[in-house]
Amino acid sequence: MIRPQIMDGTMIDIKEITKLQTLTVDRWHEYPVDNKYEGFLKLVCEQHSFNYLLWHEEDIARSRDVTDAEIARVKRSIDGYNQQRNDWIEKIDDQIASIVDSMETVIDPTAPMNTETPGCTIDRLSILALRLYHLHEQLERDDVSEEHFESVRKKIAVCRLQQDDLSRSLGQLLDDILSGKKRHRTYRQFKMYNDPTLNPYLYQPSAMSPAKPHTPTKRPSESVTAP
Repeated sequence: MIRPQIMDGTMIDIKEITKLQTLTVDRWHEYPVDNKYEGFLKLVCEQHSFNYLLWHEEDIARSRDVTDAEIARVKRSIDGYNQQRNDWIEKIDDQIASIVDSMETVIDPTAPMNTETPGCTIDRLSILALRLYHLHEQLERDDVSEEHFESVRKKIAVCRLQQDDLSRSLGQLLDDILSGKKRHRTYRQFKMYNDPTLNPYLYQPSAMSPAKPHTPTKRPSESVTAP
C-alpha cells in the first residue's frame, strides 16, 4: 500500500503525483501547458511540463521531413528543456531536503543513501506517463496489424508494472527518509553544455569547429615523456 507522506505539514501523496502526471499529459495534448497545482504538486507539475515539451521536440528532431534550420532550432530547444527538466528535479529534492531539515527526526549520519533521489524517481514516473499516453495512441491506429496491437499491449502492461514498482519504491524511500533510516541530499547535475563558462564551443567559439575536434588541454602538472 502506498501511503501519503506528511512532511512538516506538507502531504506528498504518491497516487496524486501519478494522477497529476497522467491527467496533465492528456490535457496538454488538447490545451496549452499550464500548472494549476499548489504546494509540492506545483513543483511536480512544473518538472513534468518540461518532460512533456522535451518529448515532443525530440519527436520533431527525429522526423525526416524537416529542414536543417528546423533541426538546429529543435536541438537548442531540446537542450533548454532538458536543462529545465534537471533544474526542477533539483528543486523537488531541495524542497524535500528543506522539509526534512525542519523536522526533528534524528538521522544517523551513517545511514545509507539511495543511488536515486525522490526527484529522480518522480522524473522517471513523469516519463512513464508520457510513454503510456503515446502507447495508447498506437491502439487507435487503423493502418497497422493485429501483431502491432499485441506488441503495444505488452509494452503497456510492462509500463504499468514499472509505474507500480516505482510508485511503491518512492513511497518506501520517503518513509525511510522521514524516519531517519536513509539520508537525503540533492545531487547537482552541473550540465556543462548550456554553461557559457564550461562549454568551449560557447566560451571560445572561434577556436572550435565541427571539423576540429576538441583536444583536452594538458594540466600544468602533466608532462610528456618521450618514448
